[in-house]
Amino acid sequence: MENRSQAQLTYQTPPEPIRQLADAPPTPQVRVSSNGEWMLVLDMPNFPSIEEVAAPMLRLGGLRINPANNATANRQSYTNITVRFIKDGRKETLRHLPENARINNVAFSPDETKIAFTHTRAAGVELWMADLRSFEARQVSARRLNDAAAHPFIWHPNSEMILAQFVPENRGDVPTEKTAPAGPVIQENLGRTARARTYQDLLKNPYDEKLFDYYLTAQLAVIDLRKSTFTETDWNEPALYRNFSYSPDGRYVLIETVEKPYSYLLPVSYFPYRVQIWDDAGAVIKDLYSAPLADDVPIDFDAVPRGPRRHHWRNDEPATLYWVEAQDDGDPANEVADRDFVYTLKAPFESEPQYFTKSTFRFSSLKWGNDEIAILQERWWKTRTEKRSWINPQTGALEKVLLERLYEDSYTDPGQYILTKNQYNRHVLLLDGKSTFTIGTGASPEGDRPFLLRWNGETDEKETLFHSQAPYYERPVYFVNDGRLIFSREALEMAPNYYLAQLSKHDATPITDFPDPYPSFRGVSKQQLSYPRKDGLTLTATLYLPRDYKKEDGPLPLIMWAYPREFKTVAAAGRIKGSPYQFARLSWKTPVYWAARGYAVLDQTDMPVVGEADEQPNDTFVEQIQQNASAAIDYVAGWGVADPRRVAVGGHSYGAFMTANLLAHTNLFAAGIARSGAYNRTLTPFGFQAEERTYWQAPQVYFQMSPFSFADQIKTPLLLIHGDADNNSGTFPMQSERFYNALKGFGATARLVILPHESHGYLAHESIMHMLWEQDEWLEKYVKNKPVG
Repeated sequence: MENRSQAQLTYQTPPEPIRQLADAPPTPQVRVSSNGEWMLVLDMPNFPSIEEVAAPMLRLGGLRINPANNATANRQSYTNITVRFIKDGRKETLRHLPENARINNVAFSPDETKIAFTHTRAAGVELWMADLRSFEARQVSARRLNDAAAHPFIWHPNSEMILAQFVPENRGDVPTEKTAPAGPVIQENLGRTARARTYQDLLKNPYDEKLFDYYLTAQLAVIDLRKSTFTETDWNEPALYRNFSYSPDGRYVLIETVEKPYSYLLPVSYFPYRVQIWDDAGAVIKDLYSAPLADDVPIDFDAVPRGPRRHHWRNDEPATLYWVEAQDDGDPANEVADRDFVYTLKAPFESEPQYFTKSTFRFSSLKWGNDEIAILQERWWKTRTEKRSWINPQTGALEKVLLERLYEDSYTDPGQYILTKNQYNRHVLLLDGKSTFTIGTGASPEGDRPFLLRWNGETDEKETLFHSQAPYYERPVYFVNDGRLIFSREALEMAPNYYLAQLSKHDATPITDFPDPYPSFRGVSKQQLSYPRKDGLTLTATLYLPRDYKKEDGPLPLIMWAYPREFKTVAAAGRIKGSPYQFARLSWKTPVYWAARGYAVLDQTDMPVVGEADEQPNDTFVEQIQQNASAAIDYVAGWGVADPRRVAVGGHSYGAFMTANLLAHTNLFAAGIARSGAYNRTLTPFGFQAEERTYWQAPQVYFQMSPFSFADQIKTPLLLIHGDADNNSGTFPMQSERFYNALKGFGATARLVILPHESHGYLAHESIMHMLWEQDEWLEKYVKNKPVG
């Protein structure tokens, strides 16, 4: 690679085998109707241009807003919608969609006779609707939606009206910033403990507050679709809406609005907010709760704000609210018998809230069913415990604990509950007597084998109705207990498609015929590996080898790509991960492209970090990732397919952090690639990733885990890449800049690439192609063609 500075270099394109794969069209997304009669097929574009990504953007309160159209900045959109009928395969393309459509927020009407969606133009966001009987699309309102925060619209339960938030028509001009400030920006804390992790895109001054108010303030309006000429009725005064939802019977609306004072240290999700109940004409009938600024919530993962939280409608009743209140002041360090209480309040909301049920651990969710069954789910981070309980939906009384397990143990995961629609067109548990149904990943010693399970809550009997079978990877996506199953099927060289099967038979009828997006990648082999760490822990990885490669051809240069994960038990860490039968999906961040360039690629290389009992995983983070890396290299080198002298290690985000640590503490690698990482943990002093201890509680851990502390020891060539608009907590671009300066100060071989306008995940076509070019150049020079001696 030539020594070219950023100023002298324009965007580059990787070699043709990589460019061709990276430019492959994305596979469409699908959504199946609740009756299983048809599916929406949503076409997706490839990467947007840097011109689009570089459009002006405001960063306010943890949000990113395009000021030109008052929408979330740089959101990826759909370009087309097709309806595909499952029974006969008929296709209907929606007619009269806008030209050059940029479709988002696709939502079925409750009766699924229509869909509503947004279309994002340069100057504003429009509300559209399509009739799924005539397949005609039309614009619903000439007004511009406010799509900067919260969902911009919801359907009325009658499927004939839409409640939407619009840009206020009389909001005036954008606030201007005075050249001379009125005074300093001051924050004050008078002895109160208020720890916070690091966040991006926060408010910085009073002018930011004015912009925040300007772009988030919205006018709610009801649009009546029952006549050919739609009518619109404004509700109440403009406000900053956090959330809004109809009661199942459509008579009431739950409204949450953001209130002041704002914070310069926390994003909008922590700002004060008010919870109200409105009637279906937009009048406030009850002030339910005013939440203060949540700036004193402990940094622990089981911590929550004090007071009522998570207000929702019960899906199984016409108009009953429920919410949760912590009994430990939201602090997991406080010892209490029960962590959360659940309260309910029925319409007309004139009585006092009623205690309903409780959770021993932190409340996770309530899945409503019928008059006899509801499922309470709860979790506790410190012990990695999940509990599911069958409760009486009338009284909240515990009927039976269905399971209590370590949720990081993938082999014991029973899957997620299947939901279906009830008389209110709300999603509730799919039930067959006292049995529920779940769909799970099916992790096992043979790899992932997704399943469909019937689970009798009374007898605890479990019956597997469907199980993925080799040589396919098959994943259930639709089931309503009528004998039919819709599932996706893929194989090593077979792109994912959807199939319809009768459970009583062994045949399957294809529904979709999506083509293989990577024909040039055929012949690249994929193998699921399992190998031991020196302490006996079982590790896994996915190995890709070039087309037509044979061991007799000799060992190949190897790319190892990984992301560390923490575990509290050795058993959970050693579970087999992944499937040998899944089709290779080549996203922008994958290293698998280089199998087409003559490399062996070890992807999803297991990098567990275990801390059992009172030990914390990070106490031995550096030692354990060294053991993981050594085991992987020894295995593939011993197998004869990889040259241990020519191994690169890489990762994104926490994987970049891992990469830098491996280069600082080992001589295993010829080169490293670290993208969008954090390298100095003193810059994230109130915790990071799964670390709950502060810098002041565990200074040695923070020091030892920071590759910045050992920059003088890094002699292996390291490529650093970072987006200059990184929005991820903790991975400020400054992390890469300061680390590069340290490496440069000690004479290391290093290169820093800053991608303009890119966030934590890269988006623009030019950025992604250039990133791939940088990686290829680095690998070719320092790995494949590594000088001898």
